[in-house]
Amino acid sequence: MEWQAWFAIDWQQILGITLSALGFYLVLMLFTRLMGLRSFSKLSSYDFAMTVGIGIILASTILSDSPSLLQGLLAVGVLFILQAFISLVRRKFKPIKALIDNQPIILMAHGEYFLDNLKEANLSTSDVQEVLRKNGLKSKKEVFAVIMETTGDMSVIKNNEVTPDYSLFDDIRVDILPPFSPSSSVGF
Repeated sequence: MEWQAWFAIDWQQILGITLSALGFYLVLMLFTRLMGLRSFSKLSSYDFAMTVGIGIILASTILSDSPSLLQGLLAVGVLFILQAFISLVRRKFKPIKALIDNQPIILMAHGEYFLDNLKEANLSTSDVQEVLRKNGLKSKKEVFAVIMETTGDMSVIKNNEVTPDYSLFDDIRVDILPPFSPSSSVGF
């Protein structure tokens, strides 16, 4: 490897990278204002794909002369329009939503692991234990539920005196129940 080439940059490259980054930044702000903050959320798998796609286009457009700035901006514009279209279709047609979106899955409830659901999510009990520790829990008895959300994040709902509003859990897939115990027969 030629070290001089690795660290070399000339004024034209500096100007090109600076103008591309500035142009891309301004247009991304405009697209985000027009299409909404969901553009960079991670509510679903297609939102995640959108964010990754924009990152790839941004990097290749800013750091090389191909694609051009206008080609990169056009590609990002198409991604924003595609995301808006998919969001509209998801809202209007529930069967399509089920095809596009992942469904949250329960991993633990009332201190009991849902082992088949853990297996389906490619997780182990130690993965859940790590999340419990990060949430400051000292005992499985403190757990009302652990849910893997559509984004891959895990939500930990703690037990407390509040009566659960089970409508908050309507969209969660509960295919397989943990071994019977008196506490797990309530809810899930």
